[in-house]
Amino acid sequence: MTRKSRSFTDLDAAFALTPRTRDVATKTDDNAIRGALRNLIHTRHYERPFAPELGCQIHNLLFEPNDFISRTIVQRAIIDAITKFEPRVELIDVAVSSTEANELFIQIEYKIRNTNQPGVFTTTFTRVR
Repeated sequence: MTRKSRSFTDLDAAFALTPRTRDVATKTDDNAIRGALRNLIHTRHYERPFAPELGCQIHNLLFEPNDFISRTIVQRAIIDAITKFEPRVELIDVAVSSTEANELFIQIEYKIRNTNQPGVFTTTFTRVR
């Protein structure tokens, strides 16, 4: 008897409609997890009304000095947020690099727990002012 691995499903954040059923589209497996990671990393603390601790403090660190210590703090904040709020993944590596214009490039390597499928999520944070 073979055991079927569980798949993950989330709603599409853009609320796009499927052409055939005109229902809200869903994302599955790796796409669902990448969307959840993006939402988690880009959410600020206290942004969600009934979950004030959900999110990451990266936005507060964009105006900090562009040095190794700041990048390490950002990396630790990402690791803490994913470990606490995203149980579907096992982190492999979180890499944070920056430019002189205070842009943060973040690459998260992970493994989906139920399937052991590896995945990579990348995002950029830019200082607006």
